[in-house]
Amino acid sequence: MPNIVDVTYAQTGQSTSINTMGMREMQERAFSARDAQYLLIKAPPASGKSRALMFIALDKLYKQGLKKVIVAVPEKSIGGSFGTTDLKSHGFFADWEPKPEYNLCIPGIDESKVTAFIRFLDSDERILICTHATLRFAFEQIDESRFTDTVLAIDEFHHVSADKDSSRLGSLLHSVMTKSNAHVVAMTGSYFRGDGVAILLPEDEAKFSKVTYNYYEQLNGYTHLKSLGIGYHFYQGRYTSAINEVLDTDKKTILHIPNVNAGESTKDKFQEVDYILEKIGVVDHQDEATGVIFVKRRTDGKMLKVANLVDDAPRNRDRIVAYLRGIKTPDDIDLIIALGMAKEGFDWPFCEHALTVGYRGSLTEVIQIIGRCTRDSANKTHAQFTNLIAQPDAEDDLVTVSVNNMLKAITCSLLMEQVLAPNFKFKTKLLDDDKAEPGEIKIRGFKEPSSLRVREIIESDLNDLKANILQDDKIIKALPGNVDPEVINKVMIPKIIKIKYPDLTEEEIEEIRQYVVVDSAIKNAEIKDTGDQRFIRMAGKFINIDDLHIDLIDSINPFQKAFEILSKSVTPRVLKVIQEAIEATRIQMTDEEALLLWPKIKSFVKNSGGKEPNIASTDPLECRLAEALVFIKGKRREMGV
Repeated sequence: MPNIVDVTYAQTGQSTSINTMGMREMQERAFSARDAQYLLIKAPPASGKSRALMFIALDKLYKQGLKKVIVAVPEKSIGGSFGTTDLKSHGFFADWEPKPEYNLCIPGIDESKVTAFIRFLDSDERILICTHATLRFAFEQIDESRFTDTVLAIDEFHHVSADKDSSRLGSLLHSVMTKSNAHVVAMTGSYFRGDGVAILLPEDEAKFSKVTYNYYEQLNGYTHLKSLGIGYHFYQGRYTSAINEVLDTDKKTILHIPNVNAGESTKDKFQEVDYILEKIGVVDHQDEATGVIFVKRRTDGKMLKVANLVDDAPRNRDRIVAYLRGIKTPDDIDLIIALGMAKEGFDWPFCEHALTVGYRGSLTEVIQIIGRCTRDSANKTHAQFTNLIAQPDAEDDLVTVSVNNMLKAITCSLLMEQVLAPNFKFKTKLLDDDKAEPGEIKIRGFKEPSSLRVREIIESDLNDLKANILQDDKIIKALPGNVDPEVINKVMIPKIIKIKYPDLTEEEIEEIRQYVVVDSAIKNAEIKDTGDQRFIRMAGKFINIDDLHIDLIDSINPFQKAFEILSKSVTPRVLKVIQEAIEATRIQMTDEEALLLWPKIKSFVKNSGGKEPNIASTDPLECRLAEALVFIKGKRREMGV
């Protein structure tokens, strides 16, 4: 099927060019905030966060009086990003030089990691690299005061959680922040968690200075990569029978097979790898030293180099990981097959296609996987993410699960499309001749941010808030056009905002709600330029962008594109299965929704010549109006009206 998202960029070269200190655009922006005690860097995969940390940490060591730097990464393979790095030859004042014995992510170090961690604290050495797990275990044996005058850098910060029961790393960070003078540098490409749990306690989060560098800035500023596509391919039966339809071995590809506990898995991950290799061609041999598998392609006899990261035997895993770390040219590997690896922090610049089997429960994981193919490299002008997903089947006992997975996959594409698009600034339009500046859209009735807190959320957290909204089960069930748009915009979205930001006033919640709805609706809409005028497609027709009013935007589903995507992507029969599965788990009616729908019920009755909405109608919105009417009549009976 065609891509759901297709984005073309300007190739300005701005995000990859370096300044006189050897810093790229994102790194320079992060370095400008180097004096902050608590710093959160939110930037996409491949934007250079690892090196940004080196610049900041060295400044803190040499110029701010800090004594040590501890870098914690989620898994050992990511530690390679923080190895010895020459910075002086590019104009910086010092090199990044961790000693091998204190890089606890290097394969082959047999000494207890915790023992080495504590020995580092007692030594004169200045830089240590370890995993999140090592940091947690070491913390159990030491006092928070041991982090005094230390820079604690946490990579892939979305692994942290404010929930003490689910993340000891979150409580560790809270203790270090409250009981020592440590500086904290947190880095992530996706600041939201798949489980919806807050990453930090609100009082801790408020202490962080935030540096944000978005996907559009990065990709638009590349030199080689011109376009990015995001698409889905639906299959029936077993995914192994459909793999050849989407796996193009002429493209440098990372193929992520499903977890053995996922519905898409055959439950034998090793056999799945063998089957994929058999589909490609004939295994010629496996190099004993590197672990690279040489496969003679069935179609033309070309020899392909394949890395098997599904094989988790330590010796086999270590030798292929070591080989992948040393890759220098596109010819060094053609295909990587992985299960839990090759996601966040994995660096293969030549990758053109990220092919993922099965729905991923976390938007964070999807963004990390997409980031594997969005490195800028001379061997490619296009990067592609494809998700191979099981098509819902009415005969399948797991039809509700399949429907939910499909809808969540679609919401992920909607979010990614908005993340990848340029940002607009929205302002209130007061007068007819009130003209917008370039990159600005003026809207009548629009509430602008009234507080610094609201401005900070809009500038730094908007995509993360949208991710929370689009992961909400009620919103997902509303996507296929069966909930009135005003209910989504004025009832459901504000509730999610209030849960995420309980400290906001009702007015602040409304300001953020409007911004979320406007930004989502406009980024998902079609905009056309005609002469010196711009038109935007809203509610099924084009209107002059100068005539936008917040009431018009509130009357449309900001995520309507999800239903359009579904309608075009699946057959009418499958679409009916999706609708029926949602009907079976219909969301409860609330007082707020019923009140909002009451004027629409009256309008429906008037326009239909006195006929009430039919609960058995094939139109899901008419069904919902009928349900609201039943709800209202029930309430009136209870009240004796």
